[in-house]
Amino acid sequence: MDTMEQNPVHEDDYVPDELEPSPIHEEYAPVIFAQDTISHVISIDVLSGKEDRENVLRARESGKGVLTAPFRLLKTNRLGVILTFAVYKRDLPSNATPNERIQATDGYLGGVFEIESLVEKLLQQLASKQTVLVNVYDTTNQTHSIPMYGSDVSGDEFYHVSFLNFGDPFRKHEMHCRFKQKPPFPRLATGTSIGILVIALLVGHIFHATVSRIAKVEDDYQEMMVLKKRAEAADVAKSQFLATVSHEIRTPMNGVLGMMNMLMDTDLDVTQQEYVRTAQGSGKALVSIINEVLDQAKIESGKIELEAVLFDIRSIMDDVLSLFSEKSQGKGVELAVYVSDQVPQQLIGDPGRFRQIITNLMGNSIKFTDKGHIFVTIHLVEEVFHSIEVERESTSKDAEHTLSGFPVADGRRSWEGFRAFSHEGPLGSFSSTSSNDLISLIVSVEDTGDGIPLESQPMIFTPFMQVGPSISRKHGGTGIGLSISKCLVGLMNGEIGFVSEPKIGSTFTFTAVFTNACPNSNELKTQQINNQPHPATSEFNGMAALVIDPRPVRAEVSRYHIQRLGVRVEIVSDLKQGLSTVTDGDASVNMILIEQEVWDRDSSISSHFVNNIRKVVEIDKGKGIPPKLFILVNSSSSFRAGSTASCLHNPTVVTKPLRASMLAASLQRAMGVGNKGNPRNGEHQGLSLKHLLSGRKILIVDDNSVNRTVAAGALKKYGAGVVCVSSGIEAITMLRPPHQFDACFMDIQMPEMDGFEATRRIREIENSVKDRELFVHLPILAMTADVMQATHQECSKCGMDGYVSKPFEAEQLYREVSKFFQSS
Repeated sequence: MDTMEQNPVHEDDYVPDELEPSPIHEEYAPVIFAQDTISHVISIDVLSGKEDRENVLRARESGKGVLTAPFRLLKTNRLGVILTFAVYKRDLPSNATPNERIQATDGYLGGVFEIESLVEKLLQQLASKQTVLVNVYDTTNQTHSIPMYGSDVSGDEFYHVSFLNFGDPFRKHEMHCRFKQKPPFPRLATGTSIGILVIALLVGHIFHATVSRIAKVEDDYQEMMVLKKRAEAADVAKSQFLATVSHEIRTPMNGVLGMMNMLMDTDLDVTQQEYVRTAQGSGKALVSIINEVLDQAKIESGKIELEAVLFDIRSIMDDVLSLFSEKSQGKGVELAVYVSDQVPQQLIGDPGRFRQIITNLMGNSIKFTDKGHIFVTIHLVEEVFHSIEVERESTSKDAEHTLSGFPVADGRRSWEGFRAFSHEGPLGSFSSTSSNDLISLIVSVEDTGDGIPLESQPMIFTPFMQVGPSISRKHGGTGIGLSISKCLVGLMNGEIGFVSEPKIGSTFTFTAVFTNACPNSNELKTQQINNQPHPATSEFNGMAALVIDPRPVRAEVSRYHIQRLGVRVEIVSDLKQGLSTVTDGDASVNMILIEQEVWDRDSSISSHFVNNIRKVVEIDKGKGIPPKLFILVNSSSSFRAGSTASCLHNPTVVTKPLRASMLAASLQRAMGVGNKGNPRNGEHQGLSLKHLLSGRKILIVDDNSVNRTVAAGALKKYGAGVVCVSSGIEAITMLRPPHQFDACFMDIQMPEMDGFEATRRIREIENSVKDRELFVHLPILAMTADVMQATHQECSKCGMDGYVSKPFEAEQLYREVSKFFQSS
């Protein structure tokens, strides 16, 4: 093998027995294993030959594969090469020194490759339509290249040279490739030219289409921006229109409601007071319609917010009943409210928004109910969860267990999907809310109206949706009440749902979370005693009443309202039981309230009852004054007092719906107790309010004389000294330092100079005062009918200290201005 490179093509007469032993060396590398095809090389020392020795030593020093020069293989006499690798005893780092590699060498691994077979397989993979001629050369020695594969054919100048890398950086190899026949040049050139032309045309078309597309996108973008600006301008115009309409309606309504409040402070009897309260409620309802339109706009823009003030939920329900009482009486529909005793007297939340939800739901029920009843119940969520005795949803759906005897939709289906009633919701939420003084209420509005068609129920909370094309013409309304209610319920951390059956009725139920104003149970009991909704309550303390009503639900409603006046109540189902109670009872009965249904059922039984009551009073003087007789009716026109009633004088007719103020007025007249009209309404309360703003001088700036009168009357009620001017220019003159005013209520929209500009100039005058002893920051509060959010922000920006929206209450003016006065 030593002479292979010098004589690469000589014939090898291989006779194993004639091979000479290896000469003496320092180290040997005999072949100890070989495949069967080359087993004849076993025991040959690869370090004996000069080139083999150099290759092996180079392999172990470099750690890389080393390739021999091409030589004729033993036995086959075909041209081949050997690729040799060193095998180490241990893993060496990549930067190991040659000496480290020599010391770690354990042996060698070699691979024999037949060049002709290797190249032919490669050519088979690269085969094409034309035959490719390949020559492979070992060019390690540039002057004497060794042909390894292919015939030595020359004369073709069109060939390609590639450098081959077999992994040995010492050895260099080249591959020369050429076609066996030259391709027809003209056809190729023509095809190539046509192809290039087609590609150029395609690229041009793509470029042109891209430029056109970009131009179209830019045009569409410009058009979209124009449409966006138009939409924004339309939205601004809508907001300005709503603000203007709201302002123009709120301004006169402030006068109407303000004068009603002032009228309540005059000499009125209880009936007149009730009329004024109803007028006030109607005026506020008109304002609420305006608020609905504004609320829808705020909901669309996501700017609606809730207040957190103290309120009495029972008083709110009385106000709502007063608002709908006339409509329900005209239709002969029974209207009732029941608030559980477990619900605290005072809560903290947004009473206006809560009233708005109730008004929307009850308004819809009034529209679509012509017979039967409308029943509103309010409980704690945990009461419903534990099925308390008066909870409507937990009772039977049978007509005998309803308010009016008409069947109703199963109210449980309206809230059964609420999160508060899920398996992990109620008990966990109750424990957490109690620790945070939060109260979860569930409110149901049940009616026996027309019901909602099945096809309309999925869209019932959609804005401006009506259940039928003729609904808006027949009943009126905007169709946004329910969508607004759903949004408000969500802001109160609650849920709303409904169940409705055509020709049976509907039940809407929602939950809401409020803060308990008196979380301590002892404080709550004291509050329920001392903060009753009507001043006449104390006049009935200690009295006893008998309610005769065969319907348990309706009787409980009557008990609820009468007990609010401090009266003990007992319930029986018919006149016979009522007579036994009056005759055999240990305590005297001061009043008997009979449901009209019982009274009109049998005139002879009614006459017998009245006569026996009279005999009991005549025989047993110890019973004291005869009990007063009251007939509970849904409509005063439906009751006819006949001869039966005359036996026990004329019974007093109490027209439902029952509510504290109306019931107290009726009992006062009949029982001959309390103030029947001579003293001025609220006189004692007014005396206690006189000192709250005593000694305070307040400037009112408003171009509307009615608004000035209303605001002045409200503040004088609290003892303030009031000065009124009609323009911003006059206000600046009045407020030049030094002045004697403690606060100022400033209207916004005024001729000549609006409230914003007037406030800015007043602040400039205050800041220009050099003598700091004379400098006083005057509280200026906006007083306007504009309730848009932008107006609030502008008020703060120009230097105002507060904001009061019209129509306003006297208490609201006092509450806002008193924040700036130190308590004396």
